Amino acid sequence: MNCSNFLIELTDLLDEVLDAEMHRELDAHMAACGHCKVVYVTTRKTIQIYRDNQLYDMAPELREKLEAAILLKCKQSGRC
Repeated sequence: MNCSNFLIELTDLLDEVLDAEMHRELDAHMAACGHCKVVYVTTRKTIQIYRDNQLYDMAPELREKLEAAILLKCKQSGRC
């Protein structure tokens, strides 16, 4: 299992539709690869927040930093 294969299987992992063997392989990969573990955890949490449809209070300074970071990334990618 490598990171590219992990990303291919990520949707099925999040949807919990993997067979036991593939699930073990992905778990083993995440145990050894912190980057893929972070991708999995943050993606799962993002989906959970979206599904819960809850608003979260944020300090104005943090909101401004977040908006600026998103805008910068967007401009750098040429998608804005």
